[in-house]
Amino acid sequence: MSQNYTGSHSPLVTTEPYKEFPANRYVESVSDASHQLDESQKNVEIEPFLNDETPPALSVADAIAQMLVNLGVNNAFGVAGGAMASLWGALSNSTINVLNFRHEAGAAFAATEAYFANNRPTVVFTTAGPGITNALTGLFAARGEGAKVILLSACTSAPQRGRWAIQETSTYTLPSGGIFTSGALFNYAITIESAAQLPQIFRKLALAMAQPGGFVAHLSVPTAVQTSLVENIALPQLDVSPFPMTASKEAIAKSVELLSSGPFAIWVGFGARDAAEEIIELAERTGAAVMCSPRGKGIFPEDHPQFVGVTGLGGHASVLTYMEQQPPLRTLVLGTRLGEPTSFWSSALVPKEGFVHVDIDPEVPGVAYPHVETFGVRSDIKAFVEELLQQLPDAPDSTTLSLPRPEHKAIEPAPEVDYPVRPEVLMAAIQKIIVEDSDAVVMAECGNSFTWSTHLLQFSEANRYRVSTGVGAMGHAVTGVLGAAVANNGKAVGIVGDGAMLMNNEISTAVKYKIPAIWIVLNDARYNMCHQGMKILGLKGADATLPPTNFAMIARGMGAEAIVVIKESDIEAALQQAMASTVPFLIDVVIDADRPAPSGARNKSLAAQGVKSSAAKNGAKQVSFPMV
Repeated sequence: MSQNYTGSHSPLVTTEPYKEFPANRYVESVSDASHQLDESQKNVEIEPFLNDETPPALSVADAIAQMLVNLGVNNAFGVAGGAMASLWGALSNSTINVLNFRHEAGAAFAATEAYFANNRPTVVFTTAGPGITNALTGLFAARGEGAKVILLSACTSAPQRGRWAIQETSTYTLPSGGIFTSGALFNYAITIESAAQLPQIFRKLALAMAQPGGFVAHLSVPTAVQTSLVENIALPQLDVSPFPMTASKEAIAKSVELLSSGPFAIWVGFGARDAAEEIIELAERTGAAVMCSPRGKGIFPEDHPQFVGVTGLGGHASVLTYMEQQPPLRTLVLGTRLGEPTSFWSSALVPKEGFVHVDIDPEVPGVAYPHVETFGVRSDIKAFVEELLQQLPDAPDSTTLSLPRPEHKAIEPAPEVDYPVRPEVLMAAIQKIIVEDSDAVVMAECGNSFTWSTHLLQFSEANRYRVSTGVGAMGHAVTGVLGAAVANNGKAVGIVGDGAMLMNNEISTAVKYKIPAIWIVLNDARYNMCHQGMKILGLKGADATLPPTNFAMIARGMGAEAIVVIKESDIEAALQQAMASTVPFLIDVVIDADRPAPSGARNKSLAAQGVKSSAAKNGAKQVSFPMV
């Protein structure tokens, strides 16, 4: 049933078989399983009904809710509507914790972050028509981030299609390809026209949820089908063990050979988040320098002497210093796509002999740097590093030069009037009060919030810091912070811009369910990454300003606690007050809009895509967008 969230409630999901479904266990070879699975992954344990047992009458909606519970779902986020009333009711009367949001995109962002917080698949529910289309950006982010999310939507029943039904959802009104079929958005999508489809559908979902990596599915259920009965159909009790994805002996041997031929560096990405201990052991045994992507912060402790910095957007110049002064022969890439936010596709990050690139997706290695020698390995990162540790010979003892460390400039003394707040002062306070003195998840919104947080905050453990580098949608952290708090049963903090906070927030949702989310709003009355970037590029006439907004007043009007901070001397007390609060809390920080954000060398990647600054056209040296 739907429940209010509290920080101490026990998990709502049980994986025990339903008493109504007594069953014998058998092993079935599933030949029609997900097209993404290897042949070795197709043996699945399924529990059907006993032939002599008659299951109770269930509606399709009730059966779907029960099967979702069996898949391990314990949270569902969405916005209801008449076309999916039966599904909504079934979810609300199951053991799934149902949270009703104000907007479907926010629900999808929250579901994505809930998955990353507890590694359990999550559900997004929407009604027909705009319910689906509103959710698409969040679901696009879920796919790009590698989450396991199931969209459960309503669509128009067959007899009414093409007759201008309210919010008609059919091929007459929406493209079938991409929304109702598998493709770039959904790994798996289907319209359920009959209860007889349910066993096959949930078998496929169980297999998909057990394999490594993300999986985003769409189950579209016509309104009339939701209330139809499940009769004489054996709904399976799914019990699928996780599928390990390990490299071949030949791939391991080749990796050992390449990495043993000279000094190598390790480039850690978000896909390596479950292998933190093994990566630390590998680095310390070999003396390898370690760098990470923005999403990979904390997987390798940032205070470790072998950590040379974050690459890409909001990254550190110390990485380039290392590559110039102590260049490795090769770089072992673990679980990062090396896309623009991580690398800017910079040739300065390419080692002399290329990459050994490990990823669960065989299409990743060699794509970001197609001209660079790359040995690709398809494997779970943890399994690969464990095997590598067994096979890789110990590095010979030698004097190792001290490695460059991420630069952290001393903060200048506060001016006589400590107003407005300098971003670097705010980040130092967040580091002290939230990062070091709590276990809260910290999320940074795209834009300058991303660059300041990524550049200045330091984490020493995995899964504490979250940013989106795939879609990078505004509103992701603003709403995703609710999903992280719910799934973690504790505090989650969103560092966000005023533009994102205006675009899509769920303060009232947090109030309704007593979710202890915290928003720290960098309030500068601008889309400041755009404002600073356009100014640096010399592109005039574009307006990126916003009307000044009192976010604390808005939050209090919705029932949350809130405070405005205009002086640097008040920051720490405000953060402590927020962390001590048991209800949603917003800190509205009037930020110095003119401090240049440390975004890294993005101007070069923009130039590669055709964006030219006025300075460059006149022969002057380009600067970063916004600035290094």
